Amino acid sequence: MMIAERVLMLSQDGTEVAVPVRIFAPVEGKEDWSCRTEIHWPEGGRVETIYGIDAAQALYLSLLAIGSRLYMSDAHKEGRLRSGEPGSGYGFPVLKMMRHELIGYDAHFDGND
Repeated sequence: MMIAERVLMLSQDGTEVAVPVRIFAPVEGKEDWSCRTEIHWPEGGRVETIYGIDAAQALYLSLLAIGSRLYMSDAHKEGRLRSGEPGSGYGFPVLKMMRHELIGYDAHFDGND
């Protein structure tokens, strides 16, 4: 079951294209929990399943994975991806070692300052 969605915008060929980011409810397994995430880029979706020792960890690690994927994307590096105002960030956390990559509100609230 999808529990959250954020739609980012991508500048592509002079138009704005939606990039839906979806997070699904954690699912209990025999020994761990899993949480599915989706980033629907125009050239194809990226679907991942992230695992944790409990539902909270699986969900948290999923958010980190999304943030990391967005900040490492070519679209981000080229300045073509946005959530709200250009340069304001995407609203997802990243691994501590990646915080120097953050922009806008993400850098203000979660950066290394």
